[in-house]
Amino acid sequence: MNKRSIVPDSARPAPGQGGRAPAWAPQALLGAAFVLGAAARAQLPQAGPPEIAFAGRSNAGKSSAINALANRTRLAYASRTPGRTQQINFFALPSGARVADLPGYGYAAVAKEVKRTWQEFLWEYVSTRSTLVGLVLVVDARRGLKDLDRVLLDVFLPSGRPVLVLATKSDKLNNAERRDAVRTIEAQVAQGWPGQTGSVRVIAFSATSRTGVDTADATLAQWLGQ
Repeated sequence: MNKRSIVPDSARPAPGQGGRAPAWAPQALLGAAFVLGAAARAQLPQAGPPEIAFAGRSNAGKSSAINALANRTRLAYASRTPGRTQQINFFALPSGARVADLPGYGYAAVAKEVKRTWQEFLWEYVSTRSTLVGLVLVVDARRGLKDLDRVLLDVFLPSGRPVLVLATKSDKLNNAERRDAVRTIEAQVAQGWPGQTGSVRVIAFSATSRTGVDTADATLAQWLGQ
């Protein structure tokens, strides 16, 4: 594996527009390419290579987080109408591993029956996918864990696999507020799943200021054995 830059996030320029990545670029998701979307179990790609799933409420900043980690601007994109995307989008990495971008959940404007159908598909994927090695849960730092985030953790944490919580939009907070936001989410995890705290890591993250990008990247690379 290439040595990682020790240049702090705050000193780095904004992500590139494509082509060859500069030396400071993230590594774990570099070179990701869309392969397919699955709206039902029968459409899922054949299990095999390791997968990392990204999940979160609509408008939590999931697409921006994936793009920042992949050093791309339009790899993952949010629907113009939040909550309308009803499929899992898979991206292949050069190593053969895959990233699964799960549909955002919790958007009130979607019909209840439609919402229930795709959320059940999401929970099923997270709880039964044998090649899923870790979950990235994207949470607005200003909001903390919400009910559906808790449901997702209830489904996933019993597996013993790791969770990385990205407390996104942290650029909207000052340093003290960012620390408090992380501590609040850590306290929510400790209270809700006291025996699972060792499996969960919470970091402040911002795709705009690139806060936490290196830390998240190092975690994902470890999950993938890079």
